[in-house]
Amino acid sequence: MNRRSHFSYTLLILFLLLRIEPLFAIERSEAAFKTLASQAQFMQLIKPSEQLEYDIASLTSGNELQARPSAIRLSEALQVFWSSLGVPNLVGALEGDEDLLKKALALEPSSNDYLATSNRVRYLMWLSKTHKWQRLESPVWLKEGERSHLIPEISERLILLGDQQEPEISDTVFDAHLTRAVLHFQQRHGLKRDGIIGPETLRWINLLPAMRAKQLASNFIKKASYLASIEAQYILINIPAFELTLYAHGEVELYSRVIVGKPYRQTPRLSSKISNLVINPSWRVPRRLLTRDLLPKVREDGSYITDRNFDVFDNSGGAVSKTPQEWQELASGRFPYRLVQKPGEGNTLGRYKFYFENKYNVYLHDTEDKALFDKANRALSSGCIRVENVEGLANWMASHLVKDKQTWVDMQIERQTTQWFSLNDSLPVHLVYWTAWVDKSGAAQYRNDIYHQNSVVSLALATY
Repeated sequence: MNRRSHFSYTLLILFLLLRIEPLFAIERSEAAFKTLASQAQFMQLIKPSEQLEYDIASLTSGNELQARPSAIRLSEALQVFWSSLGVPNLVGALEGDEDLLKKALALEPSSNDYLATSNRVRYLMWLSKTHKWQRLESPVWLKEGERSHLIPEISERLILLGDQQEPEISDTVFDAHLTRAVLHFQQRHGLKRDGIIGPETLRWINLLPAMRAKQLASNFIKKASYLASIEAQYILINIPAFELTLYAHGEVELYSRVIVGKPYRQTPRLSSKISNLVINPSWRVPRRLLTRDLLPKVREDGSYITDRNFDVFDNSGGAVSKTPQEWQELASGRFPYRLVQKPGEGNTLGRYKFYFENKYNVYLHDTEDKALFDKANRALSSGCIRVENVEGLANWMASHLVKDKQTWVDMQIERQTTQWFSLNDSLPVHLVYWTAWVDKSGAAQYRNDIYHQNSVVSLALATY
C-alpha cells in the first residue's frame, strides 16, 4: 500500500470511528434510559408523584436532551428508594463512576427474579393503557359446553394474561381450549382448579392490570428486602400461599403444602429458629382453644374427653376423673381444669412437632386430617402450621441436624412414647406474607389476601 493509499485508508477509518462512536453513545444512553424507566415504574407504583411521571415520560420520549436531566434525577432518586426499602443492589461498587449506563445497571436489585418481575410489571402497565378492562358480571357459573356473551371477552383477557395460548375465538361457546386456560389461570391464583368460572375466578379475571402490577411490585420489594439478610439454610413459609419450602445454600431441599390459621386466628409473621423436634407429642390444650373449640364438643357429648384420649388435671397437677355426664355438666359452666391429649393415633398434633420460640405459641406439626391439604383455601387451623410432607421434613432434620440418630431409628416403630430430640444446630424458620411473585418459569403468581393485610388490592378485588 503506497503513502497516498495508506493516508486515504486512515481517513476512512477515522471517518467511520467518528460516525460509530456517537452511535455507540446513543445506544448506551437509550439502554440507560430504558433501564432507569423500568426501575422507576416500581417507584411510581409504590410512591407515585407528578415529577416521577414526568421523568418516566421523558426517558421514553426519544429526545435525549430532554431525557438526560430526568435520567440523572431518577438515578439519584432510585438510589435512595432502593436503599430506604432495604433492597440490595451493586451501586455501591461503582466508586464514583459517572457512566450513566453502568449506574443504571448497578441500581437494579440483585434479586434473581427482578428482571422477570420488571418485565411483567411493564407489560401489565402497557395493558392498562392499551386495553379496556371493564367489569364482567355473570348471574350464573360458567362451565364447558355452555354459551355466554362473556366468553369472547374472557377468552381475550386470558390470552392477554398468558393463560390461553390458542388464537382468540369469537364464538360464545365455552370450549375445551377455554377450560384449559381457566385451569391454568386458577392454578396461578391459588384457586380451586375445577375449570369453572364462578364468582372468585371472575373477580380475579376482573382485576385491573395496573392493580396486578402494583401487587407484583410491592410484594417484590417485601420479598427482596427480606431475603437479603437471612441465612443460607432455612425454612420459609409463605402464609397466603399455604406453602413451606426448605432451602439449603440456595437450593430447594423440600417443599410441602401447609395449613395455616383461620382469618380470626391468624398465623403470625415472624422469624425464629427450630431448636428441637418431638416424636409422638402430647397436646396441651391452650385455654382459648379449650373454651372455644373443645368445651362445646364436650357439652354435646360427655364421652368426648375419654374417646379422644385426653387426660384432665386440676390446678395442682392432680389427675381428675369424671363420668361423661359430669364432664357434660362441667363444660356448661366454669371449667377449672386443663386438658392434655395423649400421644398416639388420633392425637391432634400427629406424629411430629417442630418447636421454635415465639410469643404466639405456634409451631409446625403433623395432623391426622390429611384430606384438608387438598383444599384450595387452607386457612383452617387455630394459628399453628400443619405440614403435609411432615415425614420428609422430619427425616431431613434427622439426617442433617438430630444429634442422637440411633434413638431416632429406634423410635420409628414407637407410637405411644413421647421423645424429644435436640439438634446439632438450630434451623431458622421464617413465616412471611407475600401475595404475588413471578415463579421460576416466568409466570406471575397471585394469592388471596386471606388476612386483608394488603388493603389496596383487597379493596380492588372486593369491588369485583
